[in-house]
Amino acid sequence: METETAWFIIVTVMLAMYVVLDGFDFGVGIIYPFVARTEAERRTALTSIGPVWNANEVWLIAAGAVLFFAYPKAYASGFSGFYLALILVLWLLIFRGLALELRAQVDHVLWKQAWDTAFTTSSLLLAIVFGTALGNLIRGVPLNRDGYFFVPLWTNFQPGSDPGILDWFTVLLGLTSAVVLAFHGANYLVMKTEGVLYERAVSAAWILGWVSAGCTALTVMAVPMVQPNLSLNFSRHPGVYLTPVIGVIALGYSLYFRLCRRDLSAFLASCVFIFLMLASVIFGMHPYILVSSTDLTFSLTVYNAATDSYGLTAGISWFVGGFLLILIYQIYLHSQFLGKTRSDDAH
Repeated sequence: METETAWFIIVTVMLAMYVVLDGFDFGVGIIYPFVARTEAERRTALTSIGPVWNANEVWLIAAGAVLFFAYPKAYASGFSGFYLALILVLWLLIFRGLALELRAQVDHVLWKQAWDTAFTTSSLLLAIVFGTALGNLIRGVPLNRDGYFFVPLWTNFQPGSDPGILDWFTVLLGLTSAVVLAFHGANYLVMKTEGVLYERAVSAAWILGWVSAGCTALTVMAVPMVQPNLSLNFSRHPGVYLTPVIGVIALGYSLYFRLCRRDLSAFLASCVFIFLMLASVIFGMHPYILVSSTDLTFSLTVYNAATDSYGLTAGISWFVGGFLLILIYQIYLHSQFLGKTRSDDAH
């Protein structure tokens, strides 16, 4: 396998791992005001993600570092073109972290309500922003000959050669992302809680699962309309159709396991669904990292955006060691907090 493609797979896996792991944190935040209605329930919901949310963000930081190392031109172009969105993500991550850390510092109802609102709002907006960003990557951005671009917040809400960050397609991806991650978070909360909070989370997961199926179907139908080139890799390698097919089957199994009250299986199935659907999109995009909506020849690919071949080859050995350290750390951390989060743990 070419080193450029190998690093493309590495970046994809790390970003998908981030969405799967930090995604359930976002999901818990999105459904938080609807399922946690008493102070004890709110503390339990927050405690269920308290030990792991910070560690889950390691994957985002590591993925950004790997992107900078392997594809510096794509990193520079993307970070400059999406500067507004990235600053928004940064502030939302800050407010989510502050909400989780500061809520319990003052025992006053207004203080807690303020940080509860910050937690829910930042979680919802992060899910929408990341989904919108994925929509922009699929649709393409107006890259110029030098590999840079500027995208206004919106133009005419239509994909095309001069798009905005927001159009009907990217908004659909943003809303789909929010619904799917809310479903994922509900499955996690079901797995970690009991009692009335558990029952409300079960109801939320069941409803959100079906809404996720509908949104996913709409997205699958919309992608070929906006980016027909995405299907070329699947046409060349028909066996890869198994990736989205298994992803959709995993969503179905998650709903089935939810019906059977097999909580851990339902959560793991939603993990597989999210991971494989993201992998399907990225595979379809290969070798493009940033697609130019003005002229396809201006696009940044794994070949013209990559660092030199010696650096890519030498970096593999360093990456393997670092990746194993992150993986071992994550496995150890999550293994220490298996089982239900009980109300006495939240005090």
